[in-house]
Amino acid sequence: MMWQGVFFLENNQILSFERNRYYVGKLLTSSDFQTEQSYVNQKRYFLNQMLYGEGVVCGLSVYNLDDQSIMMDSGVALDSCGREIVVGSSVMRKLSAVEGFESLSGSRAMLCLKYNEEPVQPVYAVHEPESGGDYQCNHIREGFSLTLLDEDAMPPCAELATPFLSTGTFYEDSHIVATVTMPAQVSCGQPVRAVLSVSNRGDVPVLFSLKSSFQAPSLICRDGGHELAVNLEQIKILPEIPFEQELWFTAVPTPSPESLLIVSAGNTILQINGENYGLAQKFLLHFSVEAVSPSDLVSRAIGSVSMEERQMAGMRDLVPIARILLQRTKTTYMIDRIEETGVKHYIRLPAFSDLHERMNAWFTPSFQPKEDAHEAQPASAVAAPERNTAPVYASGICEIPLGINARRGQEFYSGEIVHGLGKGNVFVQVGFEYLAEDSKLNAEVRNTIYGDPFLFESENPAIVFGQTAVKVMADRGSFVAAIRLEEDTPLTLATLRWTAMRIPQADNETKLQKMAGKSISAVQPTVVLSTRESHYFSVKFHNMEPCSLTYDLTEKGSGEITPDGIYTAPGKEGVYEIRITCTDMPLITTYAYAVVKHKNSDKAD
Repeated sequence: MMWQGVFFLENNQILSFERNRYYVGKLLTSSDFQTEQSYVNQKRYFLNQMLYGEGVVCGLSVYNLDDQSIMMDSGVALDSCGREIVVGSSVMRKLSAVEGFESLSGSRAMLCLKYNEEPVQPVYAVHEPESGGDYQCNHIREGFSLTLLDEDAMPPCAELATPFLSTGTFYEDSHIVATVTMPAQVSCGQPVRAVLSVSNRGDVPVLFSLKSSFQAPSLICRDGGHELAVNLEQIKILPEIPFEQELWFTAVPTPSPESLLIVSAGNTILQINGENYGLAQKFLLHFSVEAVSPSDLVSRAIGSVSMEERQMAGMRDLVPIARILLQRTKTTYMIDRIEETGVKHYIRLPAFSDLHERMNAWFTPSFQPKEDAHEAQPASAVAAPERNTAPVYASGICEIPLGINARRGQEFYSGEIVHGLGKGNVFVQVGFEYLAEDSKLNAEVRNTIYGDPFLFESENPAIVFGQTAVKVMADRGSFVAAIRLEEDTPLTLATLRWTAMRIPQADNETKLQKMAGKSISAVQPTVVLSTRESHYFSVKFHNMEPCSLTYDLTEKGSGEITPDGIYTAPGKEGVYEIRITCTDMPLITTYAYAVVKHKNSDKAD
């Protein structure tokens, strides 16, 4: 197996670079000079590949000149082998003259760049006994070629197998397969997303319903508890189009190296085409909570991929630059349209990091939450009031499925979206987001239209045209977005950018006033367990926001309990007490009790 331009395998071992070693009196032959060039080129390709990856560096925009011709701007790209593909000037071609056109079988073609070399400048060669000729080419010209492939025939992009995600099969039968995926490591106190994905294994649509509860002792749900209710009713799962439901949590503020996402079989009701099914056993998904920032977790996951794993991911020597949609007959063809969105991958270059930051500033709020002004007083006179450090601004993307052939007047709704600003008064606005080519910047930029999209209809944005509305659920810390179409649309998905701002309120309560009337209680104050059996003690919060909890046992030999509240009974019978305390307010405490019996105790009685 060859890894072009970098390493190669011999007896399953990766061999490193070799370069010439010069010494006085060394006889230099053409082989030595070829080794010199090969070393320099391969080292450059290697650095390109490892530091930048594959994609477009600049330019290479594609347009249709007429119904049968295209033009490509000048530009630079890197293929997956790290080789530079330089297009020095604009290129115009009849589509039928591009390599691969005759092999196209469908109406969706991918236009790709490919690196190539050719020997040029033939010169007289004195010593050519082996070739039987008198001439050799003096130079090698690096160039490119254009090629067309059916979209379905495109080789897949190299996918690195990183240990970033943890996935478990939630349910599986001959009709569907349902999985839950989330990061294998999450950051203390930071939001994290899990995805429930349901795929149809058959050839006809399936109606899917699910009513269950996801328990996460190390994660906090939108209502502040550790259990997230999931209720999906009559979801149509189409073949080859998986349905995905996002589940948002916030990790606890303290590390937890061994955490679980739990779904009990007893509290799960699952329907397929109206017929009831159940889980054969409890579903467990392992992850850990670490005192590391999300960006460091991502960097660690990507950086941990070894050279062997990168080799196994495979490479392709084609750089896709456009998708061409064709209308074809037996005798001719017409270019319907050219799409670059979702096809091109642009490489972000360190040389333009300042420009990236200046452009991103147009999408980043510059204001900061105002701090309450207080007159300076001696520390002994009054305690400094607590500052509200909760975020006041949040933004994100939500996608609303429209189905096929959505019509004017139809209404569509998103799922419930947690904005992350907590409970209370929050203002939420949504706008239509899309990617478009900006001729001034010579790059693809992200645009968002708030308000009436028809005011920008002349620009032909790649969006659905309709009215939007938002329902904010203040007591749940979430919202639902809605769209009413005002035009028929071929799009099957509406992409919305949502922006949420918390409306500040005066809060002059003291700590003691804030604690008045607040309490916690165990959902199951008393449980009966077998020896060595485990149970998760979840807690209800009364007249208070959910907070971090501390679990401990009141006497030795009572078993074990994790910081997340998962209790494991000891090996002897007895009644054992578990104390549950609010970490930041130790006066708010409750107790739970575990009655431990041997498995055969009831029979003996």
